[in-house]
Amino acid sequence: MDDLGAFQELARADERHLDLGRAALAIARIEHPALSVDRELAKLDGLAARSAAGGASDEQVRLQRLLSFLFEEEGFRGNAEEYYDPRNSCLNDVLDRKLGIPITLSILTMEVGRRVGVEVEGVSLPGHFIVSASLGGRRIFLDPFNGGGVLTPAQAAEVASKAVGRPVKLAEAHWAPCGKRQILVRMLRNLKGIYARQSHWAHALAVVDRLLVLDSESPVHLRDRGTVLVRLQRLHEGAAAWERYLTRFPSSPDADTFREELRKVRQKIGSLN
Repeated sequence: MDDLGAFQELARADERHLDLGRAALAIARIEHPALSVDRELAKLDGLAARSAAGGASDEQVRLQRLLSFLFEEEGFRGNAEEYYDPRNSCLNDVLDRKLGIPITLSILTMEVGRRVGVEVEGVSLPGHFIVSASLGGRRIFLDPFNGGGVLTPAQAAEVASKAVGRPVKLAEAHWAPCGKRQILVRMLRNLKGIYARQSHWAHALAVVDRLLVLDSESPVHLRDRGTVLVRLQRLHEGAAAWERYLTRFPSSPDADTFREELRKVRQKIGSLN
């Protein structure tokens, strides 16, 4: 089974049984085709065993032990200096380098937490991913990119505003726990932007193909697949993808722009015949 097929197989699981760590590592195989997913999962198991966070009966003590182990003793931290390095989006590289971006450090916290009985959920703020934990019936919000520190709602709004470069007013929906598929989609969207920034179109195509596995009805992913194929000079395939996009979504805001792009690609194809 090829890498895309293996990812499809993982994605068939329902939300409850979807293995987030394994799926995140399957995404990392875009950057690292020879990666052993099982070997990397064993590293997560090892972190959980060394943390001893599961030894305490009090949930607050277990959570604090988890956070101090990961972010103080092990030294995992956000890579603000090279934020758009694709390795920050690969969970195996995060495990090796102890550097990541908000979403991969959040997945690390969730996956090690799950192994020691500490329930940690993802929270998808605009521009910045965080996690939440439940203590005594109340949720607390934590920022793995910044050492697992506690965030008040006001501080979270400041972090999100800084990330997107404009004032952000957080609504109730922003605080909802983020499902595993949503997390994988956000990971892949991050990677798509990184590879496009680097003009690494073969990797970008692999990302879009996985986005379509998770969200086959998305007009954006179908449109972007056409764009990436054209960038790869696979003009016939790119034109066909854009044609499907425009047929299915003729009233999209950018439809006229892509009709013009499609016309240019058809002209180029004609000139090559």
